[in-house]
Amino acid sequence: MAKTRGVLLSCWKRVVPLLAVAALTAPGCKNPEGSAPVSPPPAAKPAPAATPPKPPEPAAAPSDPAAALVGIPGMDFSSLSPAARRELATVLSDEFCYCGCPHTLGACLKSHTNCRHAKRMTQVAARMVAEGTPATEVIVSLSQYYGGFREQRAQFKVDERMCMGNASAPVTVVEFSDFECPYCAKARPILEGFARKNASQVRFCYLPFPLSNHVNAIPAAQAALWARDQGKFWQMHDALFEHQENLKPEAIVALAKSLGMDGARLEAVLRSDTYKSELEGFRGQGRAAGLSGTPSVYFNGRSVDLSFLQEELLNHSLQDELEWVSNKNAWAADSD
Repeated sequence: MAKTRGVLLSCWKRVVPLLAVAALTAPGCKNPEGSAPVSPPPAAKPAPAATPPKPPEPAAAPSDPAAALVGIPGMDFSSLSPAARRELATVLSDEFCYCGCPHTLGACLKSHTNCRHAKRMTQVAARMVAEGTPATEVIVSLSQYYGGFREQRAQFKVDERMCMGNASAPVTVVEFSDFECPYCAKARPILEGFARKNASQVRFCYLPFPLSNHVNAIPAAQAALWARDQGKFWQMHDALFEHQENLKPEAIVALAKSLGMDGARLEAVLRSDTYKSELEGFRGQGRAAGLSGTPSVYFNGRSVDLSFLQEELLNHSLQDELEWVSNKNAWAADSD
């Protein structure tokens, strides 16, 4: 897993290391065409000038800032280095919880022990400081991640024949992928394993986005759509990724034959433009969503940053998405 993560991180375009979504451009194969331009929002009207309140007298700083981590119910930070504990303490004292309470993250953890939201935020922060991320960057990442929930969501038209999981699941995870992209191949088992373990809550849908700089990406995508029409999309999908090193048209035809499909029919399809319009439709959806490379993943239309492609962080984002959906696009109100 560490090796996979290292490979993926080597090509991520975003500098903020968070699931956020991460507003997560994702690591992977760059789209040479770029993404669709996004119109800037209208400028907000300046607020009337106000007399700033007199700042309170600063409290004396404790001799050990990391002491703020002691006594948090259900959380143990003893495995963190002293430097990491100091950075995490800064995050807990400077960042606010997104559960709706007016408290800092640290205060929420100590006074609102039933707030799962604060615990999820802290777990991500602890993971980041453990890897050397300074508190200032962690706070920016958390703010961007949670702010992403309120941004406009992309709308996707998926094909149920290229989806797995419960069709009525509260969360639809869409992946734009390219069969010749090595980063898509690395991400595939993690994303699909996550989807299968959460099949009742997640519908996972594949959308092809063949990149123009991959010479066999379009034939491979055509073969996948053709296999879909024969009722064997996932079988062909898996075979294409498993033989990614050789996706020349003749090799793809051989794969179809090995799956019990008519190789001659597929050979004719690959010489035609049968799926050209449909493929361009999928690519158009990706461009409209601002896709900049593959793989790109969206939770209910919210872009997810794959720079930390780990199951536990995907689970974190899923729990946040479920909370957001169940509260009608809002965070659960603090009950204390």
